[in-house]
Amino acid sequence: MCGRYAVTTDPALLAAELDAIDEVTPNRPASDPLANDAGSDAAADDPRPPAAPGVNYNVAPTTTVMTVVRRHDHDDPTDDPALRVRAMRWGLVPAWTKDLAKSPLLFNARAESVAEKASFKTSLKGRRCLVPMDGWYEWRKGTGPDGKPSKTPYFMSPVDGTRLFMAGLWTTWRPKDADRDAPPLMSCTIITTDAVGPLRDIHDRMPLVMPSDHWDAWLDPDNPPPTALLAPPSAQLVEAIDRREVASLVNRVANNGPELLDPVDPSGEQLPEQGTLL
Repeated sequence: MCGRYAVTTDPALLAAELDAIDEVTPNRPASDPLANDAGSDAAADDPRPPAAPGVNYNVAPTTTVMTVVRRHDHDDPTDDPALRVRAMRWGLVPAWTKDLAKSPLLFNARAESVAEKASFKTSLKGRRCLVPMDGWYEWRKGTGPDGKPSKTPYFMSPVDGTRLFMAGLWTTWRPKDADRDAPPLMSCTIITTDAVGPLRDIHDRMPLVMPSDHWDAWLDPDNPPPTALLAPPSAQLVEAIDRREVASLVNRVANNGPELLDPVDPSGEQLPEQGTLL
């Protein structure tokens, strides 16, 4: 699974790096999550986010996060689709949801069943995204010195300090009593798959890493993705992902800073981080 991750990239910088359109609006209040008609093309492509994401070393579900989509201009649906950086709520909210507060926390979707699950199958056909991150956290189960079950946090990130892009799905939602002139709540989920190679030593699941040479097919808004794109990543790709034990600071969402990425040595002491993910 993937329930926490770190991202240290500004949306504008990411958009410039990808030659994408930056649709993240920093002055949008987080208290305005409502939508236009979620069933219309215009509402589905309304770029206004629920809040502006920023640098976050401890991203948790329901946080507003950056995503990358490829979409047509909603004022000119015949144009070529363009890469766009958008802000979305992490935790997909199906269109039929009646009460947001009671909606299941769909922050992950299993690659093996995503095409059949009612919550995800429509998004898989034409609303796919990438979720950029520096790396993700996972907890390895074990037994502590006292003989009781324990969970040790690890951080997985590219060996070369570059960025990861995870396969995701997105959709829009609005409550029935919403002002029709208000923008939609856009939300997303991260797809997970079986862990590969040494990552299995940490957890049996991992987020589905999407290599850049697959982006065009994955983000194509006009065609469903090839089934092969939902397969676990290659062993070669996984070999390029470092895994290191980190301190239990990450266990509390309130903790948020670069120290969360510092490695812990076998004695249990936190060491200065070697290198940077920026």
